[in-house]
Amino acid sequence: MEIVKGYVEEVVFRNVDNGYCVIYVNSDDTLVTAVGNFPPIEEGEYLEMKGNFVLNSKFGEQFNVSECKTVSPDSLESICRYLSSGLFYGVGEVTAKNIVDTFGLASLEVIEKEPNKIAQVKGLSLKKAMAIHEAYIIHKEQQATILYLQNFEISLNLALKIYKRYGDGTRRIVEKNPYQMVEDVDGVGFITADKIAINMGFDRFSRFRISAAIGHVLQESANKNGHTYLPREELVREVCRLLRMEQDEYGFTVESIILDNVVMGKIVIVDQKGEECIMLTGMYKNENGIAQCVANMLAAATPIDLNLDADIEDFQKSHGISLHDGQINAVKNCVKYGINVITGGPGTGKTTIIKCIIYLLKKQYMKVMLCAPTGRAAKRLAEATGEDAKTIHRLLDLDFTGGKGHFNFNEDTRLNADVVIVDEVSMCDEYVFYALARAVKRGARLILVGDKDQLPSVGAGNILGDIIECGLIPVNYLTQIYRQSDDSLIIENAHKVNNGVMPTIDNRSKDFFFDSQTDTQTILKNCIELTTKRLPAFAKISPRDIQVLCPTKKGLVGVENINVEMQKAINPPSHDKGEIRSGNNIFRVGDKIIHTVNNYQMEWLSSDGISGSGVFNGDIGYIIEINKSQPSMKVEFDDGKVATYRHENFDEISLAYAISIHKSQGSEFPAVIITVSGGNPFLMTRNLLYTAITRAKSAVVIEGSKECVAKMVKNNYTAKRNTLLTQFIADACKKAGI
Repeated sequence: MEIVKGYVEEVVFRNVDNGYCVIYVNSDDTLVTAVGNFPPIEEGEYLEMKGNFVLNSKFGEQFNVSECKTVSPDSLESICRYLSSGLFYGVGEVTAKNIVDTFGLASLEVIEKEPNKIAQVKGLSLKKAMAIHEAYIIHKEQQATILYLQNFEISLNLALKIYKRYGDGTRRIVEKNPYQMVEDVDGVGFITADKIAINMGFDRFSRFRISAAIGHVLQESANKNGHTYLPREELVREVCRLLRMEQDEYGFTVESIILDNVVMGKIVIVDQKGEECIMLTGMYKNENGIAQCVANMLAAATPIDLNLDADIEDFQKSHGISLHDGQINAVKNCVKYGINVITGGPGTGKTTIIKCIIYLLKKQYMKVMLCAPTGRAAKRLAEATGEDAKTIHRLLDLDFTGGKGHFNFNEDTRLNADVVIVDEVSMCDEYVFYALARAVKRGARLILVGDKDQLPSVGAGNILGDIIECGLIPVNYLTQIYRQSDDSLIIENAHKVNNGVMPTIDNRSKDFFFDSQTDTQTILKNCIELTTKRLPAFAKISPRDIQVLCPTKKGLVGVENINVEMQKAINPPSHDKGEIRSGNNIFRVGDKIIHTVNNYQMEWLSSDGISGSGVFNGDIGYIIEINKSQPSMKVEFDDGKVATYRHENFDEISLAYAISIHKSQGSEFPAVIITVSGGNPFLMTRNLLYTAITRAKSAVVIEGSKECVAKMVKNNYTAKRNTLLTQFIADACKKAGI
């Protein structure tokens, strides 16, 4: 095995997921091509590499690296290059040379151990000297920690996230209790922490391990199935299965640690009709808090003295419309009660009612605020009403001052609104809805607008369904269809599917088409042609306006494979486009992407100069810039905000030429292509197809088998979510005397 030392001249290629790089290293004025897995390195750093020279038939001689560490540069020139590499803010070639001229080969040792001496260098203040010292220490510690974490087969991205959370305390925390990472670090699941713990010799029956497994099972049931609680017996059974323990033998141990977690405040046990329901404390606080807010709104609504009949008549005349009796009753209820629900399918006049309510209340000089769970939904609401609409996060002013996320509008600082209207409320998860509910000022009204037949939220809970089910809140059902032209079939077919009737398939329609195919290869080929050629020509739209929606992720016509093939057709590699690999993904400038988790800390800047933080699950945008030397990507989202992704965030995005139907909730696209080719009957359901069809504004194309569509229309299965919101609302209202 040979040793090569030198400074990094150029990072030619970097896989940010596993750290594999191709780099040029200047070793004694000889340029060496080195390949292998590296810690985070930048151009100008000095490396000591162990490995062997090999002859690559395509790229020539390369140094195949088996071990690598960064070392202190051992010549004046290399020290100078290292200091001016960009790792130290404000240190350029001139300042680096001044430092080296003053301290020679001892420069880095002085920076590390006696930073105050650096202030003697021309042009450097004590403050700047200390900043250089701090950057040097942090970078050195980071690299050592990343190498330590990678010994446990942790990806580079995940290692960076762990280090970002714990800093120089990473090794101490991991060695004491690796399961702590499950609670603290997004992306570290129980399986990853457990593998580290077992490798470190942790006892399989450690209380740390069993406690972490309890939290993991509860969180997984929330993430995958939307449950906010599990019955005690089911929780014990699933924990024993995860840990491969016999329930008869170890169930009692799990039970005792469940009680420990209750004492520590990690979980809560709630009795529901004699059944013990176990919830994560955060879930309990959200659901119980929502219930308290609902009861308060019902009890405290300020009466509004309006001549509603006359004002509604004025609205109808000024807008040239005639409201149906059901719509008029809905308007009156929303003015009368503290909290209301308006629910109906597409074309039933929900937006018209919102506009009428705004018209009535503005005449009384009352302030109305509009919001929605996602940027796309907020944008649609603003366009439909002509009023300002924000995401719930922006309305509540999400802020990360002090390093921890909080909403500036909350129970202490309420929104200055007499009425808050929330559209697409079925998409709301409980955390965000609770934050909104407790920020509504006492006596104000909350109006919830949505479609009860849409899929429930991606996050845990079932806000709209539970609020309707409780029977204590006024619900206005809209059933009459208004918005549809004679030759349009989108809305008609959406309602047919929702009622269990096969959609009308008439390819003479201007907006609803069915291409009967059973061969998945043909479906895939047609999706690409429809997106790139046929639909743009027919509907006079850009490929950017077309969204492929899939019931499943896997398979030839699932989300993942369609994205790969779409990228090849729409955005192939070229010399003038940047490109970054992350795991199985290749990202290029111009790619359409979707953010797949909630990242409340990611900062963004909009085109109008507004800055903020928070990029959320389901946000769609385009990559506008890639920096390969210091891996990063700039993404511009549909609502105009631009966010920069570092390598530790690359696993938070995926290509979005095709997305799952679940991820499309709350969005509206000019045209959608829906792939239907069979799948799990628990997934291929009526409301999934209904949701997909209602995402389209101007055109729907179903690619797949007529038999499969018929099965989905007949399949009215809806997965039941374990939630306690209905019970909590009933309890809160009873206590308040409502």
